[in-house]
Amino acid sequence: MTAPLGRRVAAEAIGTGLLVTVVVGSGIQATELSHDVGVQLLANSLATVFGLGVLITLLGPVSGAHFNPGVTLAAWATGRRTGEGPGLREVAAYVPAQVAGAIAGAVLADAMFGEPLVRFSTQHRSAEHLLLGEVVATGGLVLLLLGLERVSRAALAPAVVASYIGAAYWFTSSTSFANPAVTIGRAFTDTFAGIAPGSVAPFIGAQLLGFVVGLTAVTVVYGRRDRAATATTAATATTAAAATATATAAATAATVVVAPHDEPELASP
Repeated sequence: MTAPLGRRVAAEAIGTGLLVTVVVGSGIQATELSHDVGVQLLANSLATVFGLGVLITLLGPVSGAHFNPGVTLAAWATGRRTGEGPGLREVAAYVPAQVAGAIAGAVLADAMFGEPLVRFSTQHRSAEHLLLGEVVATGGLVLLLLGLERVSRAALAPAVVASYIGAAYWFTSSTSFANPAVTIGRAFTDTFAGIAPGSVAPFIGAQLLGFVVGLTAVTVVYGRRDRAATATTAATATTAAAATATATAAATAATVVVAPHDEPELASP
């Protein structure tokens, strides 16, 4: 990433904040428009899918669009062996920005809907089956993000990551928080998307376990990636690009040779 650290940190804070605003705000709106919990969850999940896709597309080129301390730590852990990814300085700057942004996002959503700016949630989510859901949701997210990088499909992240989160809303018992910063932010609102402060620590513990599971799954599926392997892959890509360029140049030269010289008007529109 070429943007200065200050701009990247700002992108992470703003992106995480807007993500929480989308999650909390759409939850409040859904409960005001319908008393059907299924409809409420559908509205909440759809808004999150669209919002997350837009935010990744918009801010990904600046900061990588982590919006998640676990993702930042996973990128750092895998990047240590390849010389890629954020360093400790970036991690130390990103994580507080993500947490602060998440809290600000919840407060903003409450303000927009006339709710108390800060009222801690009373929704307890500490049951064991919910924690298992967080392990699954978070592990799948890490496998997806790092897997996209391994298969050179990172450009698909806005659509694919948003789609996964939307699906995980429904196939996990916890509705897929999968994000320590978002979990903290959602404790500051006593609305549909809130989580009681007493449930935050167990949820974050489950998420951290999920990140370990996800990293392990990436290694099992794709193998360990080191600096040498990365260099080899880059060299192969460079060689392939050079070969393609040479072939294109040769084809162009051949076309010039066989092109008729006595009918120059054919070259004009």
